Amino acid sequence: MKNIRIVTDSTADIPSALREQLGIEMVPLKIHFGSEEYLDAVTLQSSAFYEKLQSSPHFPRTSQPSPAEFLGVYQRLLAEPDTTVISIHLSSSLSGTYQSALLASTMLEEEAGTVHVVDSHSASYGIGALVAAAAEAVQAGRSVEEILQLIQTMRDNFYIYFLVDTLEFLQKGGRIGKASALFGSLLNIKPILSLDAKGEVEAIDKVRGHKKAIARILELLSADVSGRSIRQLHIAHANNLEGAEQLREAISGQFTVDQIGYITLGPVIGAHAGPGTIAAFVSMV
Repeated sequence: MKNIRIVTDSTADIPSALREQLGIEMVPLKIHFGSEEYLDAVTLQSSAFYEKLQSSPHFPRTSQPSPAEFLGVYQRLLAEPDTTVISIHLSSSLSGTYQSALLASTMLEEEAGTVHVVDSHSASYGIGALVAAAAEAVQAGRSVEEILQLIQTMRDNFYIYFLVDTLEFLQKGGRIGKASALFGSLLNIKPILSLDAKGEVEAIDKVRGHKKAIARILELLSADVSGRSIRQLHIAHANNLEGAEQLREAISGQFTVDQIGYITLGPVIGAHAGPGTIAAFVSMV
């Protein structure tokens, strides 16, 4: 029986306990405060990151893993007999992480084994949900082809909405994408963002006030869901548990939801989304 291993990067924001339970390998991105460098979710955890974000005079910068870092992980996993690796990563529209992984896969010796590198076209638990489902499918004995098809099906039936406090972090991090039209907004305007089919940040709407913004997300989800049950709802937040709870209550109060979970946005994603951000990750399959 073929041995299948799942690899992702730290921007999937998968809790460490779940990664360990499902046997998921994680390659960290890096985060920099001035001359200080940290490994996302390894040497810098979310709670310490948000504290540092408030106290540091430096704006955080992020960088992707090198191909050599991915290559080392692939070689270690493929040393196991009859192994195939499925490696699922942050949207190539937001980072060079996917390209680093892809380049690493081409550096392997032909007889080493096969690595399937997948562009999630997503971020945070938009990646994490795909990775967790793939790892669960491995444990259930599914084939490589079945798992790759599962990832595609989930990706096609997934909805993401971010409610950010400010566009400053996305702008300074160079990840503003199609949301640039929201600049010049008036006081207390709350931008609602999503990721398009290519995994690029796009502006959905801008609403005055937090409550109206949540109400608008419910309207958008109602059109997406079309009366169906939500299989998985994950609410993520950047040091804003109260806002996350309000969003969860609003969504679970209007829709039938089979599973609900909470995710804290990790240092790299938090560095671009900014503190106070809340997000809904909705999987229909």
